[in-house]
Amino acid sequence: MSKETKQFVIFGNPVAHSKSPQMHNSGFEKLNYNGIYKKHLLEDGSTIKNTFLKNSYSGANITVPHKEHAYSNADEVRGLAKKIHAVNTYINENGRVIAYNTDAPGFLKAIESFGDIKKVLLLGAGGTAKAIALALQESNIDVTVLNRSEGKLDFFKNEGIKSYSWDNFQEEEYDLIVNSTSAGLKDNNLPCNKELLESVLKSAKYAFDCVYGKLTAFLALAKENGLEIKDGEDMLLYQGVLAFEYFTKTKADDTLVKAMRKGLKSE
Repeated sequence: MSKETKQFVIFGNPVAHSKSPQMHNSGFEKLNYNGIYKKHLLEDGSTIKNTFLKNSYSGANITVPHKEHAYSNADEVRGLAKKIHAVNTYINENGRVIAYNTDAPGFLKAIESFGDIKKVLLLGAGGTAKAIALALQESNIDVTVLNRSEGKLDFFKNEGIKSYSWDNFQEEEYDLIVNSTSAGLKDNNLPCNKELLESVLKSAKYAFDCVYGKLTAFLALAKENGLEIKDGEDMLLYQGVLAFEYFTKTKADDTLVKAMRKGLKSE
């Protein structure tokens, strides 16, 4: 490997399942860009900045559970990430760590295929939910957050976003139901009780799950109820494309997006 080869990684715990290396390396290959993208298992999120700089990485993506740590450790946070308080992209700018959140615009791009959406019910209240809720709010789409417990809802309430726990949920009619919880990632669990879910699915048109590469129990139930469904592949792809643009300082065209999607689908 020549000296000039730029190194990029994905930080996570676990990280073995990540398809990000296939996606980014396909992009580098397509552009003849002298870069390589690998996985980096990081157990202690508080060491993220030092680990990033010590290894002379040019850029990184950050996945669960380090997005909040990555935010608080960065030298500078740009864009909507400042409000989200969670980042998924690091850039090494002359030894300074610059952080972005590409989950938010990645999600908006992923739901474009659904057509006109006015009201969304978002299940979960973690880092991904924060990005999605603020992205929807910025796009003037009415969003309601529903989480198992009250505990994590302060963030949303402070941003003026309607939020409920399962106990006090006041149901309305929604166009789109989004699962941002980890239910379905490694099991066949639903993100909330079936009765509640079936009730909101009855009047909705679309269902989106941030989990990718499988038909989760949530999407299967939505499909049974006649909704148009989509898993998290497009969100992963588009947040990756946006990060790739930061990494390489190039604008992605359709052929690059196609190459990265192909990489994402490869084993």
